[in-house]
Amino acid sequence: MPILNETHDPSLQSWVKSANDPESDFPIQNLPFAIFRPLDGNGDFRGGVAIGDQILDLAALHRLDPFEGEAARALNACTGNTLNEFMSMGRTAWSALRLNLSQSLHINAPLSDRLAACLVSQTKAEYAVPARIGDYTDFYTSIHHATNVGRLFRPDNPLMPNYQWVPIGYHGRSSSIGVSGQSFRRPNGQTRAPDAAEPSFGPSKRVDYELELGIFIGPGNDLGAPVSLNEAEDHVFGLCLFNDWSARDIQAWEYQPLGPFLSKSFASTLSPWIITTEALVPFRAEWHRPADHPQPLPYLESDANRDRGAFDIHLETLLHTGQMRERQAPPVRVSLSNFRHSYWTVAQMVAHHTVNGCNLRPGDFFGSGTQSGPNPEEAGALIELTQGGKQPLTLANGETRTFLEDGDSVIMHGWCEKPGARRIGFGEVAGTVLPAW
Repeated sequence: MPILNETHDPSLQSWVKSANDPESDFPIQNLPFAIFRPLDGNGDFRGGVAIGDQILDLAALHRLDPFEGEAARALNACTGNTLNEFMSMGRTAWSALRLNLSQSLHINAPLSDRLAACLVSQTKAEYAVPARIGDYTDFYTSIHHATNVGRLFRPDNPLMPNYQWVPIGYHGRSSSIGVSGQSFRRPNGQTRAPDAAEPSFGPSKRVDYELELGIFIGPGNDLGAPVSLNEAEDHVFGLCLFNDWSARDIQAWEYQPLGPFLSKSFASTLSPWIITTEALVPFRAEWHRPADHPQPLPYLESDANRDRGAFDIHLETLLHTGQMRERQAPPVRVSLSNFRHSYWTVAQMVAHHTVNGCNLRPGDFFGSGTQSGPNPEEAGALIELTQGGKQPLTLANGETRTFLEDGDSVIMHGWCEKPGARRIGFGEVAGTVLPAW
């Protein structure tokens, strides 16, 4: 687990003036990674680091040959069209590059004149999925979400017997994961009304969003070699925002006995920026399990996980309807939650995923599962906010929603802030529902 160092100093300022704005998601204390290219078509996709409202082009920086040793090798690994090689290098390389970038972007950095030519405005860039995702696993780590949804179907017994013992997950489809800005067709599939004798085929009527965090794996593990809980975060490169869209009516018909299939594989959207676990060090928090709940089995338990296993990350969902866009009205907030409410930690997800000997590989991706808090306004999906569609959500402009309509855009933000630390953010993940084929 990384520790505080000079890159976290809240007094650090950058020669990139926009990074010094207290409301910026990307101050010098953050330095997240993405894969991008300029909109003018100047070259292939390559690695970039956010600083204020700019992107530091890592391929252009590499041509200046500014670093030595491990930092130079790490920078070279960021010049291709994915970050897999960089992710595979591990924490020593990640930290070396972060330190050198911080020193180069500092307000008094001697390289500032040369590095200024390597900046690209974020408004003039397009992004790609930042890694080649070989495997994608979606977890179900919010007990509040699991309880709220379970109560819709099993009012007297909302949680399944295994929930408080096992970090529940399933393997998803990585080919349909896209980057922020993704638009997708409303999925078609089989559904069956409660009073129908047989299913019907057609567009889903219950498309929903899911407010999640994405977790990118760094170095993998050998097949048959589990990763211990206290070593788990050495295998985690960083976190991003993630919207794992769902077709609730398709899912209700298909999920037994093997779980989601077509109801989830039509689209998932992640934010372009990966916030490294080192950048998140100031926002680590205690993780605890209520005393009257089952406590984790030994392979999922450690003092370090109890002391600093959680991440204090605010998570916000906004809805922008077609009518709002036509009237040039801003999107409206529909929920605000926090990753601290997660019933299982990132380290526990990694340890459990590998305890049977499963091998992870650089660029593999986890979804945290929908992140809901204990209060109704903290629900991370419409199925919770509308009680399964029974209580429509009234928006500020008078429109109502039970589930998403064609033309609706969902926008998610994430950020960390606390006294004594510089606020950092995750940018945003946005996606739009289009009419079915």
